[in-house]
Amino acid sequence: MAVNDEVATTSGKVGSPFGWTMLSITRIALGFYFLWAFLDKLLGLGFSTCRTVADDASVTIDAFCDSAWINGGHVTEGYLVYAGNVNSPFNAFFVELGGQRWTDIPFMLGLLGVGLTLMLGIGTKVGAISGSLMVVMMYMTQMPVSTNPFLDEHLLYALMMIAIVWVELGHQSIGLGKWWREIPIVKQLSVILY
Repeated sequence: MAVNDEVATTSGKVGSPFGWTMLSITRIALGFYFLWAFLDKLLGLGFSTCRTVADDASVTIDAFCDSAWINGGHVTEGYLVYAGNVNSPFNAFFVELGGQRWTDIPFMLGLLGVGLTLMLGIGTKVGAISGSLMVVMMYMTQMPVSTNPFLDEHLLYALMMIAIVWVELGHQSIGLGKWWREIPIVKQLSVILY
């Protein structure tokens, strides 16, 4: 008996509307994760910026404190200089980088850009690649991770962004992607701008 090597194909959308909607919701949630980090660091809303945890585990929130970027706070310093793993092979590089004020601008623009592209569903390739690079660099500051031989949430976020955007690209249920992909310049630069 011969084996048929042909693969059946279908036209139109494959999968369920619920599945595509869930991919869109997950993309939006990942975008909100970045956008919220931007807003918290910009304004000092007390979630990771302007929050102090005492030795007795009590929490003090001083919203809009001097650590907020809008008040002149150095937002990359806290994570790169003080929160990184001193055992990371990249620790010295990131401590040096985090001590420089110019790093705040690309970091904050990255958080804002990745958040908006993923939430709105426009320019999602650029957003997913940029966001993945950001979280992989954050992963490098935490190496070696303490909960797994090599995998932590930073790598999972990177994988999710790339997978969701590339799978969902032609089937976006929620977002402005369909409108965005009809703009002439976006069509011409689709490799970059989709």
